[in-house]
Amino acid sequence: MFVHDCMTANPITISKDTPIFEALEIIQKHKIRHLPVTRDGKLIGLVTERGLLKVSPSPASTLSVYELNYILAKVTVAEAMIKNPITISPNAPIEEAALIMREHKVGCLPVVEGDKLVGIITQTDMVEALVNLFGLRRAGSRVVLEVSDRVGVLAEITSLLKEKGVSIRSLATFEREPGLYELTFRLSVPDARGLAAELEQMGYKVISVS
Repeated sequence: MFVHDCMTANPITISKDTPIFEALEIIQKHKIRHLPVTRDGKLIGLVTERGLLKVSPSPASTLSVYELNYILAKVTVAEAMIKNPITISPNAPIEEAALIMREHKVGCLPVVEGDKLVGIITQTDMVEALVNLFGLRRAGSRVVLEVSDRVGVLAEITSLLKEKGVSIRSLATFEREPGLYELTFRLSVPDARGLAAELEQMGYKVISVS
């Protein structure tokens, strides 16, 4: 799965001269938290709801409504935007996007191709990607095995599945400790208890079946 499979293409954008109150209205209307800032289709910055609120007058301000409106009309996105935000290519693997977002502690990545903004990928998109990768919306069962790191493990397990006519919806691996892995299978059958019993007879440790 790649970034272009999960991103929001052609996202809503604003210019750096947009008043912050307009930017906040867009964010609230569309229920989003990030807005790319562009000029002639090129990304020049990014604003977040939090960043916009930071440069907005405090609700506890003693200014009059007239004064507040005057300030809000004068303060623009240019004063709140993140310049040169971290970006990603639409052809990057989805796990690369997840790693960048985790390491840099950002909630989204603008997606650029050349110098053009083509999309945006957010934490919500990453969760949706995880749901799709695991096939969670498709009927089936889940089997978790503990296996040692040796050549031929998957071949043995998939041979049994082939023999039983069972398809793999998804497969994930997790290294619990050096040389010891958990394999999480989502399978096409509604009840995998029989398969789990046969895997135990083959010497595999079954952690859970659901």
